[in-house]
Amino acid sequence: MRILLQRVSRGSVTVDGEVIGEVGLGYVLLVGVGEGDTQAEADRLAEKVVNLRLFPDGDGKFDRSLLDVGGGALVVSQFTLYGDASKGRRPSFVGAARPGVAEPLCDYFAERLRGLGVGVVTTGRFGAMMTVELVNEGPVTLMLDSDDL
Repeated sequence: MRILLQRVSRGSVTVDGEVIGEVGLGYVLLVGVGEGDTQAEADRLAEKVVNLRLFPDGDGKFDRSLLDVGGGALVVSQFTLYGDASKGRRPSFVGAARPGVAEPLCDYFAERLRGLGVGVVTTGRFGAMMTVELVNEGPVTLMLDSDDL
């Protein structure tokens, strides 16, 4: 699994003109599921996400986690994180898991965040054309890959 994490003051996802998920202080998490990914990868990434210290303390140092600040998470499926543009002009997405595998794993990841104590966890709509808006604070953006954990 791959996650593009962005620390935000607010974020939202809209489908067909309707806001279906939003978050205040916290993270917008673009989540890509790769071939062969399992709940074990989702578990490891969820633990990492909630415990990363990416929020400033009183001295402005990254010393507070999502749980410490009571932040929320907006989880948006993003198969294009597995895009390979190394050849030609059109990226290949053969490394991305099929929807029947990816959708339940994205849902499981969001549930794990809730289970780990994140109070507000909202999601996009799997497979839909979505508009994602966010205000990236810092800016703070990290790429997490389960293969590296």
